[in-house]
Amino acid sequence: MVSYLERIDSPQDLKRMTREELKGLAAELRSAIVARVDAIGGHLGSNLGAVEAEIALHYVFDAPKDKIVFDVSHQCYVHKALTGRRGILEEGNYRDYVGFTDYRESVYDHFSVGHTSTSVSLASGLAKARDLRGSSENVIAFIGDGSLSGGIAFEGLDYVAELGTNFIVVFNDNEMSIAEPHGGIYRNLSELRRTNGACEQNLFRAIGLDYMYVEGGNDIDALVDAFTKVKDIDHPIVVHIHTEKGLGSDWAVKDKEPGHYGQPKSFKPSGVKGSNEYTRDFLEAKMAADPTVCVINAATPSAFGMNRAWREKMGSQFVDVGIAEEHAIAMISGMARGGAKPVYAIYGTFLQRTFDQLMQEFALNMSPAVILVLDAGIGTGDVTHNGTQIGSMLATIPNIRAFAPSNLNDYFALLDWAIEQTDYPVVIHVPAAVCKDDAAIDPAHADTYQIMRHGRRVALIGFGNKFRLAAAVAEGLRADGITATLIDPVIYSAVDTVTLDSLRSDHDIVVTIEDNQKDGGYGEKIAAYFGPTDMKVLTYGAAKEYVTNEPYQEVMKRYRLTEEQILEDIRRLL
Repeated sequence: MVSYLERIDSPQDLKRMTREELKGLAAELRSAIVARVDAIGGHLGSNLGAVEAEIALHYVFDAPKDKIVFDVSHQCYVHKALTGRRGILEEGNYRDYVGFTDYRESVYDHFSVGHTSTSVSLASGLAKARDLRGSSENVIAFIGDGSLSGGIAFEGLDYVAELGTNFIVVFNDNEMSIAEPHGGIYRNLSELRRTNGACEQNLFRAIGLDYMYVEGGNDIDALVDAFTKVKDIDHPIVVHIHTEKGLGSDWAVKDKEPGHYGQPKSFKPSGVKGSNEYTRDFLEAKMAADPTVCVINAATPSAFGMNRAWREKMGSQFVDVGIAEEHAIAMISGMARGGAKPVYAIYGTFLQRTFDQLMQEFALNMSPAVILVLDAGIGTGDVTHNGTQIGSMLATIPNIRAFAPSNLNDYFALLDWAIEQTDYPVVIHVPAAVCKDDAAIDPAHADTYQIMRHGRRVALIGFGNKFRLAAAVAEGLRADGITATLIDPVIYSAVDTVTLDSLRSDHDIVVTIEDNQKDGGYGEKIAAYFGPTDMKVLTYGAAKEYVTNEPYQEVMKRYRLTEEQILEDIRRLL
């Protein structure tokens, strides 16, 4: 028997199905999502909860003429499967499509989106362009309740309330962000759900938006009826749908936080603590000893192993601000100036969202807060979640002391110092879980590069997690009879000119190897310093480009970031 999904090459095929067939399709899609995640991993709970909503959207509206913009877009698996890309849910073809919307992939995807809270603003631009062109298509922003905590979501809603033309916000309320949502708006959302959308206080109406509530957010009949009512509406409206995150997977429904993202069934935890768990335990000890130490996070606490039980144990010394990175930076700046000791733990990819607050509230005000940056380095996964440019971004900001330790010994010595000091804004990249045998760095001398081995002719400077590659290249040079100088710089916001000058008398080549984009990166600083001299400088890092789901080792070869290639280049110069 031909499956429902096999009959659909475009949303037009969907429109020929009966309501009962749509329900059968929903069940089939749900099983396919679970199978995909079991096979290769991926966003599980968010996709399972949105199955019926995406079927109903494509059944009622006329995409791609009608434009649907997904927020975050990690709930777009069904959308893709219904728009000519069912391979995303077919064994053997899973990796043919990225797990987020991508404008290069299909006319049904209007943007490449992996960060959150942007759908309303993006869609408002499409709506304004439509009005300027004199067209009449529907514009729909599909946004979740977790995303509503992001400031840009409010800015977008505030704007479209005045738009005065067709604009539909489908507000997918599953009562969750990645973890539980945080912020005062969620009390009103709870009351809206309790009263079937009828309570007097309504944050959407307060802004000036029309409003409709649909309790059956996983009921295709209710959704089709609701979307049919608002299709071609002549003013902005919010359609608030109440859905179940993880529906179709007992595990993802019961444990919604870990069920947000599923590992493939073949994945076997090593059982060995990583740098994130070590960080969590270190911070717990600091908080126990000092009530002014406080950890701040923006909706991704599980990244540092800070599960619900741990968060409850920490009480008021842990703060989740929701998806509000800009607020978090301004808040920790205020906390530090007020006598507290804040530590903000964040993925590098999300730190990009708050550059102005880093520049102004954090650095300009010399706020002695600490930012711990996870996954700040060359990434080859989804283009929206790479940390390749983080070092370049942070190194441009005055006043910040930024460190990229290569090992946990140095990392924890720096973290302990950073929490206690009161003079500087500090950023520390979280390294891979690797320790060295010798003593940790003395933070009082962290502006001085660590010379791990003295040599001559060639000096190798390994930045952050790429120090291990520099050490491997140094070992490779031994075969040529060359004992290279090996340097772990640790700090990347400043250049240790004394150490660099010491190399000029007996070195011909300085090699920088960094876990970062070369443009604006660490190697450029070293090359610029040696520019007026005879010193030859080789710089290795990532190209200035976006990379999506390219195998890591292939990218390293393309960047000449392998031991063999770097040795080849050094030997050629020698």
